[in-house]
Amino acid sequence: MTRTAYPQRADAYRKIGIEHEVTSASPHRLIQMMMERVLDKLSLAKSNMLDERVAQKAVLIGDAIDIVCGLQVSLNHDIDKKLGSNFDALYDYMTRRLLAANLNNDVAAIDEVRTLMSELKSAWDAIEDTVPQQDS
Repeated sequence: MTRTAYPQRADAYRKIGIEHEVTSASPHRLIQMMMERVLDKLSLAKSNMLDERVAQKAVLIGDAIDIVCGLQVSLNHDIDKKLGSNFDALYDYMTRRLLAANLNNDVAAIDEVRTLMSELKSAWDAIEDTVPQQDS
């Protein structure tokens, strides 16, 4: 086996691990995972932006936007219309800021969205104990 096959195998094992975690995760955990993924993508996008790797930066910001949009469409407005509207507006704002960050190579906009998502994730993590667990 060549040395180049090892990273491919590691990626394959990582993908299997992620797929298993997703299929066995509670709805609460799925949202956590999406938020974690946004934060990861934005960290990498910022690094690529600073290193002037424009194509990679754009892909990573696009990935982050896709995940934020996924969070946005998963909102349940029936539970609390006002809260749902507030989160909808927040996710819309994040998306617009990320579009501007990509267009203008604006590191501050990425940092702003990372801060907002980190705060949102911290609050989401804090309510985990109050969320009923899914039967396995």
